[in-house]
Amino acid sequence: MSLPKTLAEDVARNLVMVAKLIDEDPEQAYAYSRIALRLASRVAAVREAAGFAAYATQKYAEALAEFRAARRMTGGVDLWPVMADCERGLGRPERAMAMAGEPEVQKLDKAGQVEMRLVAAGARRDMGQIDAAIVTLQSPELASNSVQPWTARLRYAYADALLSAGREDEAREWFGKTIEADKDGATDASDRLAELDGVEFVDALGEDEDEPGTVVETGVGGGVEAEAEADVDVDGDIDEDIDDEIQAEVEADNKADDKDSHDKG
Repeated sequence: MSLPKTLAEDVARNLVMVAKLIDEDPEQAYAYSRIALRLASRVAAVREAAGFAAYATQKYAEALAEFRAARRMTGGVDLWPVMADCERGLGRPERAMAMAGEPEVQKLDKAGQVEMRLVAAGARRDMGQIDAAIVTLQSPELASNSVQPWTARLRYAYADALLSAGREDEAREWFGKTIEADKDGATDASDRLAELDGVEFVDALGEDEDEPGTVVETGVGGGVEAEAEADVDVDGDIDEDIDDEIQAEVEADNKADDKDSHDKG
């Protein structure tokens, strides 16, 4: 969908803020995503960004609705793993497992397939099937000595599952392998390994972590609301339309649940 230049620039500015804030301040990222939605709800990239912002703030029903909307617009499968993880977030691990067996998984690239494996293992754990989760994670990607962007997370998930199964020695080994792959410190594998070795961590600052005079608020929050009022000249009905669309997705999902339950009964 093509947008007028000025509108496209406004949308792009808000999407940049979503990407910038989603890890450090997901609530602010979510606020920016809502602005982008008001401006361009028919743009797939906007729906996808809104989905990730909702996902980061644990609004899983909303995230799933946005991801589905984006997928309808693009026809792609890249969002399939995170859609399945939303099902987990909604307390429906069985649905996540069902999605792991769908043909869409075979269309994913290697990174997407690894992500789907992680989601499936998480769903197994949600259902109390820890041994099955361990088996799910066992794969050529896990056994490979090659370090890829997903390697640290895959090894960490495997180590954590082993530990949950009471296989401490193996867990220690795999936390160590995680550290080897985790050059950026994206996981807390080093802390987990230290804990297994009996090291205790103490918060030296404690309740006084934020010392007097320390600026905690960046001022972005007020800026988001001000920008929404000053820079976004749209009718509130558009926002309501988006909310209605999300609600319709959720209701359709619930009806599908009821039908599945009836069919099984």
